[in-house]
Amino acid sequence: MMFQIRFLFKEGVLVAKKDFEAPKHQDIDVPNLQVIKALQSLNSRGYVKTSFSWQYYYYYLTNEGIEYLREYLHLPAEIVPETFIKKQSTARPQRDGGERPDRRTQREGGEYRRRDNWGTEKKEGVSGDYKPEFRGGLGRGRRPE
Repeated sequence: MMFQIRFLFKEGVLVAKKDFEAPKHQDIDVPNLQVIKALQSLNSRGYVKTSFSWQYYYYYLTNEGIEYLREYLHLPAEIVPETFIKKQSTARPQRDGGERPDRRTQREGGEYRRRDNWGTEKKEGVSGDYKPEFRGGLGRGRRPE
């Protein structure tokens, strides 16, 4: 159980495939069943949150779990899981033109789907005096004869 706990504390998250017969876990050299059962135990105590999707268990450390594992592994308070460490983000390079052009003005003519004669043009479609008539049909809508 010690390998699973060290790995969980180091990463902050752990993923395990729902395969109880697997000889070893994909990240740790321990049988997959032992990993799942150890984390189920931590989940029942509220030290990890579990979600399940597409035949994989996803385990996330809670704040209580971090405190418990620090005490269990005898670690100082400065050491935190990698998911809690903010990475330095690299700034994206700016485009040559600087500001991003407005997409609405990129269309031909520089206008965004605009009609000059809005409301004055003749509308397409059926006329106002059109009244559809149902003469029966096949299937459920058919009237009995």
